[in-house]
Amino acid sequence: MSMFAFLYKRHKMKRIICIIVACILALPIMVNGQDASTVKAGETLSGSSGLISLGFRSSISMFNDGDWNSVGTGAGGQIRVQLSDNVNTEWFYDYLTANVGDYAHRTDEHIGWSVLFYPFVTHGMMTVIQPYIMAGHCFDYSLFTDNSNENNSAKRWSSAVQAGIGTHINFTRQFNISSSLQYMIHLSNDIGATDNNGVVVFTRQSGLDLVGHLLFNVSANFVLGKL
Repeated sequence: MSMFAFLYKRHKMKRIICIIVACILALPIMVNGQDASTVKAGETLSGSSGLISLGFRSSISMFNDGDWNSVGTGAGGQIRVQLSDNVNTEWFYDYLTANVGDYAHRTDEHIGWSVLFYPFVTHGMMTVIQPYIMAGHCFDYSLFTDNSNENNSAKRWSSAVQAGIGTHINFTRQFNISSSLQYMIHLSNDIGATDNNGVVVFTRQSGLDLVGHLLFNVSANFVLGKL
């Protein structure tokens, strides 16, 4: 492994640790000043239509382009605008990094939206566990870079649709932890990377292809108010 690759991996690990620590330290700030009462079964809400919430998320992208060895990790955020008691919308951004063997790495940026549907009617009552089904669309920018030569790179744009399941864990009326697992299918021209005796070569596939991956998110969210 080259010195550049070693330093890149070390920097990546430090960045992930910093993100996790920052999220933990931010939790008391998110909850402070809000309704700190715990959720009680059958507690009545004034209505969730029009609620706006802000969230910070940690993400894991599994088997990028069909490769289990290139698991991506990163962080991002989202804004949610709830349309009714059973329908919510999520507008998100993700930044992820992954290794391509030991000779290159990739970064991916997602920006998109999802619709969250709550299948269990609560009639305005708060529940601790609140499962949902989600589906949506996003745009993805991917950059592949040689570990030993950052000027040797390849990039692509793609469009994707995603669907999956998730759940909120409601701690108070203003704060929840959410987790979701969804499958994303990207329409793009695939980029391959090979190491030829120390020389990294990127190849771009002609035409468009469907490539997919699983995306797992865990987020901390707090309510800002109503529209």
